[in-house]
Amino acid sequence: MEKRTLSFWEIWNMSFGFLGIQMGFALQNANASRILQTFGADVHELSWFWIIAPMMGLIVQPIIGHFSDKTWGRFGRRKPFFLAGALLASIGLVLMPQADIFIAFLPALWVGAGMLMIMDASFNIAMEPFRALVGDCLHTNQRTLGFSVQTALIGLGAVIGSWLPWVLTNWFDINSVSASGVPTSLIISFITGAVILVGSILVTLISTKEYSPEELAQFDDEKAHQEAIGDQQESSLKDIFTDFAKMPQTMRQLSWVQFFSWFGLFGMWVFTTPAIAEHVYGLDPSDTKNPMFQEAGNWVGIIFGVYNLVSMFFAFALPAIAKKYGRKKTHAVSLFIGGIGLISMYFIHSKEMLILSMILVGIAWASILAMPYAILAGSIQPKKMGVYMGIFNFFIVIPQIVNALIGGPIVKYLYGEHAIFAIVTSGVSFIIAALLVSKVNDVDDTVN
Repeated sequence: MEKRTLSFWEIWNMSFGFLGIQMGFALQNANASRILQTFGADVHELSWFWIIAPMMGLIVQPIIGHFSDKTWGRFGRRKPFFLAGALLASIGLVLMPQADIFIAFLPALWVGAGMLMIMDASFNIAMEPFRALVGDCLHTNQRTLGFSVQTALIGLGAVIGSWLPWVLTNWFDINSVSASGVPTSLIISFITGAVILVGSILVTLISTKEYSPEELAQFDDEKAHQEAIGDQQESSLKDIFTDFAKMPQTMRQLSWVQFFSWFGLFGMWVFTTPAIAEHVYGLDPSDTKNPMFQEAGNWVGIIFGVYNLVSMFFAFALPAIAKKYGRKKTHAVSLFIGGIGLISMYFIHSKEMLILSMILVGIAWASILAMPYAILAGSIQPKKMGVYMGIFNFFIVIPQIVNALIGGPIVKYLYGEHAIFAIVTSGVSFIIAALLVSKVNDVDDTVN
């Protein structure tokens, strides 16, 4: 018995919630640093505030993956987690840029950091069940398409989220600022992101039918895994640690690729705003009251939108490219191109030319969001799809935590507060990840 072949639009609707999740992520990634700087954070402190986000992923995703594997009720297996995560994340989105309303109780900087924690924990609650849903519902030969569609929706949501503050400022002439200095256009963008997040999750909840545990047990891929591993006892939460120790070889090999990929991404997200403010706009990046600083922040949203827009279109090409050249080669070349894009930013002093750098980064971003998961899914037993997708997130959040701990001191003491060198370091990290892809065994890949 095989899983039903889904149409393109069924796969699209199944992943549509990712549009809202990534819109929220994009608003966070492009604007959290300047919001925290506006509330009083120094440049070298930014990575320490950002450590909250990957810490939440490290704690939340394996637990959510485990419980989503074990959950089945009238609302399904993964769906309850989508909805809970979306509702909680929407609260964080609304309150983060307005943290100064709590000033009578706590400093706005700490409230803003707390809202960042709530947002990221909630995004994680929603995200990994979405990854597992593709593994649950799609046959092996549709998984690359499934993860590529997710990547396209991630790109679309990220473009909307990244560009919205600039659009509100420049097209609708919303130029006022709150008492704390946060632009009104940014506050409106975050509220809009919260509404779209909940709405897009509801599209997936309403349109997608999940297979029950009994149905999954009848499929050939589940049976093949059961024949290979034998009968298993029901697992408990503590078995996450056992599962970690027994992770497939492919997952171990991918862990190093993921480490350097996400180490680079974290550096880009944290330090691009101060890097561009100084390197391109010629500003003191600590002068957040300068209107040009907010303009630089809006332009970072534009170029971040560019790399997400490129990833959206490149995602549709990934299945055909991977089929012809293999997933490993596709991923390695994409990472190398992205590394060159980040390094090139050091040689650019025109804000418009940064668009070219981000086009290259977008190619890598599309592959990062699709290829590792497509490679990984074939090496995981279906019964453990959720928990292993959650454990796989360790190799996303650990490099971010490492960067968060050392990135600030490196920028301060080694780079002399010049954040552009952190961007160059991110590019080098991408290239190292590209070289490590050759060590990965893709068990499902038909191209040697």
